[in-house]
Amino acid sequence: MSFIIDERTFSAIAIALTFLAFYPYIRAILKGTTRPHVFSWFIWAAVTFTVATAQLAGGAGVGAWPIALSGLITGGVALLALSKSADTSIARMDWVFLTLAATALPLWWLTNDPLAAVLILTSVDLLGFGPSIRKAWALPHEENALFFTIGAIRNGFVILALEHYSWTTALFPAAVGLACLAFVAMILIRRGVVSPAAQAGRYRPIE
Repeated sequence: MSFIIDERTFSAIAIALTFLAFYPYIRAILKGTTRPHVFSWFIWAAVTFTVATAQLAGGAGVGAWPIALSGLITGGVALLALSKSADTSIARMDWVFLTLAATALPLWWLTNDPLAAVLILTSVDLLGFGPSIRKAWALPHEENALFFTIGAIRNGFVILALEHYSWTTALFPAAVGLACLAFVAMILIRRGVVSPAAQAGRYRPIE
């Protein structure tokens, strides 16, 4: 088996894990058991798809395919969440995260440097966790820990699928994978502190 086949295999596994992660998450949104924070998902959608473009420019090859697919599906999740009355509460800090994302994205075109773009967009994507962290801290039972666990594993296979290893190609999946693991840990810890009954009616946007 040649090395390029291995890369394509890892990419195929990452794509399969992408669908595996999103299917139950989308199903949970439709059932109303998961209420994602819409701001976070719109930020993630825009950033993820743009990073895939930067990765391709940096030589990621088939390793960028799962990232591009994830960006498209994430955008769909954001629209679905919005239509299903997901968490649309907006606090001042949420506007800060959105403003940072909006001002950072155009820098990809100004720098014309894949590494600079990935650095900027990785930072924005991690900032996109902010509203969800704020929400999950108060309502840990409304977040889907399995989704983010699979997401972390998926990003591991994305790294294995890269045709060229550099900061440009590997930084984003590595950083997001670690962020997913940290987010899952926080959700599980908070679930041990906040019972489903106790969190009912507890959440209030932070002003």
